[in-house]
Amino acid sequence: MVLVDSSVWIAYFNGAITPETERLDALLGQEPVGLGDLILAEVLQGFRLDKDYRTAKELLTSLTIYDLLGKDLAIRAADNYRALRKRGVTVRKTTDAIIATFCIEKDFALLHSDKDFLPFVTHLNLRAAL
Repeated sequence: MVLVDSSVWIAYFNGAITPETERLDALLGQEPVGLGDLILAEVLQGFRLDKDYRTAKELLTSLTIYDLLGKDLAIRAADNYRALRKRGVTVRKTTDAIIATFCIEKDFALLHSDKDFLPFVTHLNLRAAL
């Protein structure tokens, strides 16, 4: 399973051609692709036009959507945040710590274009999908 972060979905829906959006395009319909409930909210809230919102909502809700947080994962995300902070890395967004921890725990690859995930790849064995 490849979980796709909002950083890629937003670029994808904006028509940007990047290595990440090209990879997403190649994955869709070929391999299992999913997203988290928080990612779904982040992506959908950005649409200004109702038509675009409906199109994106239809596509995104056809994929597997995971509930990213529960008590156990909240604790693991806090642990990972603290582990990085002890290494001198400050995670800027709690959401990123949750997404990265979910992928680490489930052994999912994460397709992203957000440098904030790099410490999770370097220090905590997050698998990048690109």
